[in-house]
Amino acid sequence: MTSEPAPTAPGAGESDATSAGATGAGAENRPNVARMYDYYLGGCHNFAADRAAARQVLEIFPDTGVAAQTNRAFLRRAVRYAAERGVRQFLDIGAGLPTQGNVHEVVQSVAPDSRVVYVDYDEVAVAHARRLLGDATRTVVVRGDLRRPDELLTHPDVTASIDLTRPVAVLLVAVLHFVPDAEDPYAAVARLRDATAPGSQLVLSHLTLDGAPPLPAQRSRAVYQQSTAPLVPRTRADILRFFDGYDLVEPGLAWLADWRPDGEPRDGVSHGFGGVGVRA
Repeated sequence: MTSEPAPTAPGAGESDATSAGATGAGAENRPNVARMYDYYLGGCHNFAADRAAARQVLEIFPDTGVAAQTNRAFLRRAVRYAAERGVRQFLDIGAGLPTQGNVHEVVQSVAPDSRVVYVDYDEVAVAHARRLLGDATRTVVVRGDLRRPDELLTHPDVTASIDLTRPVAVLLVAVLHFVPDAEDPYAAVARLRDATAPGSQLVLSHLTLDGAPPLPAQRSRAVYQQSTAPLVPRTRADILRFFDGYDLVEPGLAWLADWRPDGEPRDGVSHGFGGVGVRA
């Protein structure tokens, strides 16, 4: 594990259930991984159950909030990299809840004609994202599942916004570590790769427990077993396999804080690896 700038402390906001975008009875009773992540980032779009579970993780790994900020900083740098190299279409799968420095804000500051499709399988996250984004231009929110890539790619809102004959950046940021091997995430990523044109990019970050003490790691995974998705950290070698068929740009698959830091201070914590690959 390595370092990144320290953010403001997580958990600054604690909203009531009504402001977190519940769409179904009982939605607030089970910890939701997207809303736990929102809590780590200091957001207010979360329920009591999400906060309780997130606090358990913070007791085990107190720097989780910093790690979440590290991941968001990597995402911003990576999509800016893609936009500056001419990519104008972005498919953000497992996008979760909108927060500061959203993908459409970053890429449209570089190229205002960029189109962004946010995808999440959780209906609460999708409904709330649609409300928060409002009438953001060239930006849509779609309910879809990474584990069913063909359904996702043929969704009418995706096909209306994304031209797969032209380069697209596929964003899989902090999502694959919620997909167990039994659900074959490697095949899903390969299908997305095969559907995109040469010059397309894969932006990926993934949790690892490389170097983490075994007992705390086991305890944190137990917390997520009670949530909407299990936690599946992978080794660097296993994460690298997702880039099969892509040419990794420098510095390759790196600790998140070390991926093209752009002069940012690097004193904090990173809990995962990230990289950007270009399809030949």
